[in-house]
Amino acid sequence: MSRDTQAAVRGERRQDYGRVVVLYGGDSAERDVSLASGGAVLAALQRSGVDAQGYDLAAGGLSGLEALAADRVFIALHGRGGEDGTLQGALELLRIPYTGSGVLASALGMDKQRTKRLWQAHDLPTPASITLGPECDWSTVVRRLGLPLVVKPIHEGSTLGITIVANADDLASAYREAARFDAEVMAERFIQGEEYTVSLLGDGILPAIRVEVPSGFYDYQAKYHSSETLYHLPCGLDAATEARLGELCREAFVAVGGRGWGRVDVMRDGEGRFWLLEVNTVPGMTDHSLVPQAAAHAGLDFESLVLRILDTTLEP
Repeated sequence: MSRDTQAAVRGERRQDYGRVVVLYGGDSAERDVSLASGGAVLAALQRSGVDAQGYDLAAGGLSGLEALAADRVFIALHGRGGEDGTLQGALELLRIPYTGSGVLASALGMDKQRTKRLWQAHDLPTPASITLGPECDWSTVVRRLGLPLVVKPIHEGSTLGITIVANADDLASAYREAARFDAEVMAERFIQGEEYTVSLLGDGILPAIRVEVPSGFYDYQAKYHSSETLYHLPCGLDAATEARLGELCREAFVAVGGRGWGRVDVMRDGEGRFWLLEVNTVPGMTDHSLVPQAAAHAGLDFESLVLRILDTTLEP
């Protein structure tokens, strides 16, 4: 990273946070991951001397949060109810500063199909996709997207409900699997190649990570439990190509209105072209998570990273 980017990433450490509440848990399908993320963030804040406490939103709802009289909130709630704009809207009404993107960007980021349409409107590269329904003509889907293709819930994270479909006969069952997690389902053209992820922090771009999974599919097991998943840092791209990837991801994040911090996932095909997959406005902060790994490679330990994210709630 350039010195300017390093400075933007590190920022100035400030101490006037007041009472910080780390929101985690909730009742989405990503509850377990959220509890792990929130626990790690809370411990880091407390080690740094911040007046911080955790709060499981599923325990007492917004009234319980309001009773805590928080000066600011660190959002570690993944999935619907925490990452989709609803919590952000509530915190706006309560006039409590919070980490991460605002209402609109959070809602867009959680909706994979609308995010892709916005990127397309900005001439940003993203694989072709189709919204699916129970009465779909599967042959038309295959004709438009080819095989293999990816079927996924539109409003879900952590690769829950995602299937790579290689045979047209498996499309209907893949749709039913995705529909267990979300009423809205999409199919997307499969990009064969290398998977990268780029984290954004403040005005800075953290080093890209290339993810390598022996099975070829970076699913829930590979993300959170497997010891065989490889995270390549440095990512193996030459400096100019990595810089181009970083700027593409920054542009994609800005296009949806992202702010504070986030992560953009990308595929690189066999011809070297990058394809945007999705944006994460509340990335994981577990010991397997990608943002802490990228930050560490940039010289930010976990405590410094958490404080830098919290610093964004103090910025106008």
